[in-house]
Amino acid sequence: MARTLRRLALLTALGAPGLAQAAEIDGARLAVWWGLPFAGVLLSIALMPLLAPRIWHHHFGKIAGGWALAFLLPFAIVFGPAAAGQAVVHTLLAEYIPFIALLCALFTAAGGIYVRGNLHGSPGTNVAIMATGSVLASIMGTTGASMLLIRPLIRANDNRKHVAHVVVFFIFTVSNAGGSLTPLGDPPLFLGFLRGVDFFWTVKHIFPETLFLLGALLAIFYVIDRYWYRKEGVLPVDPTPDSPRLGLDGAINFLPLAAVVVLVLMSGIWNPGISFDVFGTPVELQQIVRDGLLVVVTVVSLAITPKSVRAANQFSWAPMQEVAKLFIGIFLTMIPVLAMLKAGEQGAFAAVARAVTGPDGQPLPWAYFWFSGVLSSFLDNAPTYLVFFNLAGGDPALLMTTLAGTLAAISAGSVFMGANTYIGNAPNFMVKAIAEDRGIQMPSFFGYMAWSGAILLPLFGVMTLIWFR
Repeated sequence: MARTLRRLALLTALGAPGLAQAAEIDGARLAVWWGLPFAGVLLSIALMPLLAPRIWHHHFGKIAGGWALAFLLPFAIVFGPAAAGQAVVHTLLAEYIPFIALLCALFTAAGGIYVRGNLHGSPGTNVAIMATGSVLASIMGTTGASMLLIRPLIRANDNRKHVAHVVVFFIFTVSNAGGSLTPLGDPPLFLGFLRGVDFFWTVKHIFPETLFLLGALLAIFYVIDRYWYRKEGVLPVDPTPDSPRLGLDGAINFLPLAAVVVLVLMSGIWNPGISFDVFGTPVELQQIVRDGLLVVVTVVSLAITPKSVRAANQFSWAPMQEVAKLFIGIFLTMIPVLAMLKAGEQGAFAAVARAVTGPDGQPLPWAYFWFSGVLSSFLDNAPTYLVFFNLAGGDPALLMTTLAGTLAAISAGSVFMGANTYIGNAPNFMVKAIAEDRGIQMPSFFGYMAWSGAILLPLFGVMTLIWFR
């Protein structure tokens, strides 16, 4: 065993020479194969539900944890256990815990609101639900809007045979494109807000792009859904209506949802200048207050919601548990990939840094749109946005004025192209998990990408020609 570890250490050091004594990750000196565990997580999510569904269903958390260890053990050998511990602590405190706390609060509060009434999943009704959710997404976030409306949408279509495409377009619109107009809509834009981008800058600069994308998606969806609706011969009136009147049960949960929005804004505006060092990771007071109160919001929502409401909503913790287990593996294995991207010209992904810059040294908006977008499709779109924000200079005053086209491209790419895969944005996977929990057979990882490739990529190409040349 000791000999095996020594050999592993030697091989790893050959991939990252001189780093054995390093205290921090130096992305400029990491070999590209450090990203293999991250690729392993993605391939596991994509292939194992198809090749080994029983094993995946029962052990997906262990598999994600195994890939995390496949990164952390060699990392500890090369950088030392202390550096590995710092990397884990930083990922947990700065990224994973805030991510899960926010997601859990929104999932719980939205899951306590039951839209009762005899909704019929006609093409017009489905479009109306998606359009409403797209508007709400920039107010309460893509996660909040998705969690609020995915259950009513599924229930409205429960007498139809072909429903997967409805959920796919819901992810395109509500879970992604709709959140592009304010920092409340999607985490990348919130990071920009924290870096000094004006709150209303995005709505002023990418509103036409958002309107075009949402309008095109809803029109395409209406045509597809109308075809299946007619082919299925769905009755225009449900013979077994669940309620004669449309209404809300558990509407008091709009208060916890509003509290979540306030807490997110508070953490970006209130800065007392107090922070605590936790094993090398600075944790600011506003983050502790925000995440602690998000837990309180979750508990309060559970306490104030009648059990009958959650039962009517078929509320289950299974989707939340699936996301929590898989994303810890994604977040940990993503560490070296982001480090190499941050290294720019000095890193293993130097080609990316060169590709987004023209011969005159000026940024290329079309390249920033596509590179930030494609990477956001597989990495967490929030840190990906930050990488390209800094690659473009990182000066918010310059980016909002002289380089406004570049910042618009980064913002649009990071938000819109999060819809390209199930893992591009947190609500994508959550919506998929909820749909599957209700018995809907969703497309596989690559099956979903076939949908996004056929529908979204041509629209992104048109947007490039119009706005990001």
